[in-house]
This record gives sequence, structure tokens and C-alpha cells, in this order.
Amino acid sequence: MTVYQGARRHARKMLLGVAIGALFIITVDAWIGHSSIAFAIVIFGLFMANIGILGFNCPNCRKNLFFYRGILMLPWPNKVCGRCGTDLTKVPASDA
Repeated sequence: MTVYQGARRHARKMLLGVAIGALFIITVDAWIGHSSIAFAIVIFGLFMANIGILGFNCPNCRKNLFFYRGILMLPWPNKVCGRCGTDLTKVPASDA
């Protein structure tokens, strides 16, 4: 599996997590009314699920696939490294 394929799989899981979180909030709202606790649960869950994003880095220069120019985060990973120009769709992921 390439670095890009792993990052793309993570992005899809996060999109699914957002959809499930929205359904959870709608369900709690329908059953017991507006609840800040439901929002807090979803935000915490998405935050914990997204910690893995930090592991998707270019194998050459270690730039993260999801970050653009410092702290701006993209919802989908880059196919080409913005720093060194490596084609990340062809580079296998390192297990180290």
C-alpha cells in the first residue's frame, strides 16, 4: 500500500465518522432535545480518531500529506509532496 492510499483510507474513515457523528447528534436531539453533551462526545470522538493523521508523511522529507503551508489542514491528502515533489501514489509506505 502506498502512503497516499493509506492517507486516502484515513480520509474516508473520517468522512464516515463525521456522518455517524451528525446522525448521533440528530438522534439525541430527537430523543431528549438539544444536548451539548452529544456535541462534546462527537467532537472528542472525531478528535481522537483524527490523531492518526500525523502519521501520514512523505517518506523523503517527512512533510505531512494533509497539511498545506504550515497549519492549514486539507480534507484530502496530497498526491504529490508540496516540499520535495515526490509522487506519493507510487511510494510504498514505510513500516518504521
